[in-house]
Amino acid sequence: MSKPTLLVLFGSQTGTAQDTAQRIGRQAQRRKMKVQVLPLDDYNVANLISESLVAFVCSTTGQGDPPDNMKKFWRFVFRKSLPAGSLSRLDCAVLGLGDSSYPKFNFVAKKLHKRLLQLGASALLPAGLADDQHDLGSDAVIDPWLGSFWEKVFAVYPSLSDVTPLREDEPLPPSYTFHFLDDVNEKTEDRLQSPDVPSQSRPFPCRLVSNRRVTDESHFQEVRLIEFDITGSNIEFTAGDVVMMHPHNSPEDVELFCQMLRLNPEDRFTVRAADNTAVPARLPQPCSVRHLVETYLDIAAVPRRSFFELLSTFSTNELEQEKLQEFSSAAGQDDLHGYCNRPRRTALEVLSDFPHTTAELKTDYLLDLFPEIQPRSFSIASSLQAHPNRLQILVAVVRYKTKMHKPRTGLCSTWLASLDPEQGEIFVPLWVKKGTLKFPKDADTPVIMVGPGTGVAPFRSAVQERSAEGKHGNVLFFGCRSESQDFYFRSEWEEMTKAGHLTLFTAFSRDQEEKVYVQHRVRGNAQLLWNLIANQNACFYIAGNAKQMPNSVCDALKEVFQQEGGVSSEDAERMLEVMERTGQFQSETWS
Repeated sequence: MSKPTLLVLFGSQTGTAQDTAQRIGRQAQRRKMKVQVLPLDDYNVANLISESLVAFVCSTTGQGDPPDNMKKFWRFVFRKSLPAGSLSRLDCAVLGLGDSSYPKFNFVAKKLHKRLLQLGASALLPAGLADDQHDLGSDAVIDPWLGSFWEKVFAVYPSLSDVTPLREDEPLPPSYTFHFLDDVNEKTEDRLQSPDVPSQSRPFPCRLVSNRRVTDESHFQEVRLIEFDITGSNIEFTAGDVVMMHPHNSPEDVELFCQMLRLNPEDRFTVRAADNTAVPARLPQPCSVRHLVETYLDIAAVPRRSFFELLSTFSTNELEQEKLQEFSSAAGQDDLHGYCNRPRRTALEVLSDFPHTTAELKTDYLLDLFPEIQPRSFSIASSLQAHPNRLQILVAVVRYKTKMHKPRTGLCSTWLASLDPEQGEIFVPLWVKKGTLKFPKDADTPVIMVGPGTGVAPFRSAVQERSAEGKHGNVLFFGCRSESQDFYFRSEWEEMTKAGHLTLFTAFSRDQEEKVYVQHRVRGNAQLLWNLIANQNACFYIAGNAKQMPNSVCDALKEVFQQEGGVSSEDAERMLEVMERTGQFQSETWS
């Protein structure tokens, strides 16, 4: 039997599934196998009928949805017209990455596994269902699953066993080569904006109009309302949509990184890719070192285990290499967690802890070692009817302490907070995608919205849009710590209430002895809510932090059903499930 090519296809939203897929790719390279690793939507799915060996790695997003880079594949593979035996030549394996705190845990992997079998494929082993909530994280499932995967592959393709694999400490060839240019002024290839609708591959540079703090100066939390001018961008959006952007690393981090690796930020290069790899679409050709480090390499993120695996192969310092190998091993995951994940240590800080190894890093490996900065999404907090040609977002600046000397900060929120349009024109490349919240088209259907803190952003967009359309059945529950410190959009809500376009309930948790939260206000307005839901078919929405709030609000709503509707707790539970299934109840939460 000839040696097969392994195809590893991934669906990844935040980069974790991509990292795992690349890990499988490296393991195949060490076994001297031909391998190709691709996002599912970059693969021509019609070729699947002629593949012999494919590993699928996919995460689950939102309420059981596939990631953005596998949506086309997902639609194709579930076509009813596909013949039952069409994948009968295929040996496959599915590895899912999920989080068991969400109700639809690993839904995408389970459904894909089942569908591949329906189409006649043979599963080499049961679907792996990794869980972020496990004490050792996803690796608790991934490590043993990969061990079984390779056993099965060698059993089905014995010809692969004849090969002596590369040792774990031998570096693999880089996926890219950097060619530095002598002429610093050599022209960069211009990527002209297309007149199409902006997308991830072609975002539109929108001018930053204003960036102002909306929490009181004395308040511990900095929250900003940021406005962009979208004139000429072809960007359109409705309430519930989200805006996407790629954040930048701070100038200090860029300088420090270049110093550590002895790189000149002004040097320019072109990148060539090895076999079966595409040059990253976001990098211009040629590109400056500064542009690469500032906008592309995720140096401020907490690095994954694969970072330590790769770093250990460059190290010639015995002590550093030993430590890096320990962090790369299955047995060392607890130590790695204590060193890296708990204190939220960044990749840049790790490099400074391993100076001898860092000094040996070759530029060609940068794109293998550091993942690409992932786009961040924000609920749009404005409506085009109220603010034509404008797009606004509400951003809480992330900053917290760990045992690390320097406070931890959110990459995107810190970058956005630092942009000052009064210091000169600033353009931020953006694109918009459909959000999960959908508001009723029917003018007579009321909406009940629960949005504490920055969770109020999509509801501000909805209230503005619905008011402009003459839909005045809007009920908003807003909660924050203090009426004087973080009551976002107060004057706007008061005007809308006066005009009869809004009914507002507020919960200021710290303004009195007893803490008051939005769920208490939901309970306290049981009669109104029951009337709206039972008699007027109102839609109910929750947006905000995923910790306790969504569950507490759901519990309060079920109590409303029991108290006002006279139903049992089981029936109240069922009512909420039916509302969720039909879209009458929707939530958008983030951790």
